[in-house]
Amino acid sequence: MLIDPYHLSNNWKRLEEIEKASLRFVVQAIYNYREMAQEIFQQERDLVADIGEDITREALDRLGMAKIDQRLFGKIDYKQARYIFHPEYAIKQALFVDSKAEHFSGKGTATLQTSQFSLTVHQIRGGEKVEVRGKLPTVLEIQGEHYITTTIFVKYNYTEEVDNYSLKTITVAALPNGFLQEKYNPKFASGSDNIWRAGRNAPSRGEAFRVRLSFSALKTKEHWRVQEIPIFSGSFVWED
Repeated sequence: MLIDPYHLSNNWKRLEEIEKASLRFVVQAIYNYREMAQEIFQQERDLVADIGEDITREALDRLGMAKIDQRLFGKIDYKQARYIFHPEYAIKQALFVDSKAEHFSGKGTATLQTSQFSLTVHQIRGGEKVEVRGKLPTVLEIQGEHYITTTIFVKYNYTEEVDNYSLKTITVAALPNGFLQEKYNPKFASGSDNIWRAGRNAPSRGEAFRVRLSFSALKTKEHWRVQEIPIFSGSFVWED
């Protein structure tokens, strides 16, 4: 009844279908909660990163899903084992949703740790090739069960007012599973052809590797992978 996630390594169409459906789910949850999210940003005095994490968790819990009673671990804000049901198949998924909150001026990227993705980073830094493998597996194996891993990032873009924060937009992006390496980051491309940008880490000081995901570059690869939810003006329209 359940398909084996490892079979998706040679079925990119189905894998992206799963990731697209997962992104739609998260986008809908955040969209439904956007007005409350704006109110929370205005009233809370916590660190913005903590505010974003709370909003994402509350939004997803309100919408609900077909949960599997299996605890997941990792340095990602929201983690849930669940079933995905499709007319043609069903599969077990380890859904990871991480929250970022930054000033509106930095809305074009999200800074990631290697523990948050399964792709291998191929990029050129300072004229030298950098190749760093993500630590998240393409398929998570727990007690003999297999779960396809899917990572989605929710980026809260805000401005600072006199005595509070004002949430302007929310960017939601689906990062490709490592099985899709050859499509999204197969070589040491530079500029707009590479989905990665240099991270905010200093190797000279021994800081852990970071990399920034470029939303515009990812959108160029597949337009649907990045969705922006407005807070104040107009209604949201899914971009394909």
